[in-house]
Amino acid sequence: MMGDRDFRTVIKNAIESVGKELDYKIDLENVNKIHLTEVTKCLRRSYFDRTDPAEPERTRFTDLLGGMFRTLDYGSVPASFDLKNGISLEGQADMIADDVVMIFRSVSEFPEDPIAKDILYLNACLWIYDKVDGIIVYIDGVGQEASFSLTKDKKMFEELIRRVQTFRTLVSEKKTPQIEPSTECSTCQYYERCFTKKKRNERDLRYYWTTHNIDS
Repeated sequence: MMGDRDFRTVIKNAIESVGKELDYKIDLENVNKIHLTEVTKCLRRSYFDRTDPAEPERTRFTDLLGGMFRTLDYGSVPASFDLKNGISLEGQADMIADDVVMIFRSVSEFPEDPIAKDILYLNACLWIYDKVDGIIVYIDGVGQEASFSLTKDKKMFEELIRRVQTFRTLVSEKKTPQIEPSTECSTCQYYERCFTKKKRNERDLRYYWTTHNIDS
């Protein structure tokens, strides 16, 4: 605190404002347009984003990394892939250079192997942009990077398409997807809609997890 101003709040609000500008532009009202980011993360989280949204907490500039690349002159433009029944899969890579599709992700420490959702995202981008080769670039807090290459894979894309169709059906029928537990649950803005923390009794300090019955 300096004087009467809370600069932490000012900084937080600035990050949130920038984050909104750099986010993927998703048509949440159109169930026939599914964005790639919706089906490569937890479907339950994406469902709540469409039906009863809550703003995520943005705490780090590194969370904005991919969006910053997309705004540069050599950033890519949004594109789509038409599926059956009038459904289109919308997506956007961070950069395309010499026919190589690239996405950038920030990490606290480098993974030994590329993260599964990043593989799904990049592979789908290869189909959307009709390219063969892609690279996932991980960047840590001090600017070091590690990269993984990927070649276009049809079977993986077909699995993602099934996920697109499942998500569209759930949204159309207003059915909440099942929980997909992951390391991201603890930082999800919808955490309390999926899990409740309860104390068994005053003498017992252990906690257990129960699931809300919020499925249709």
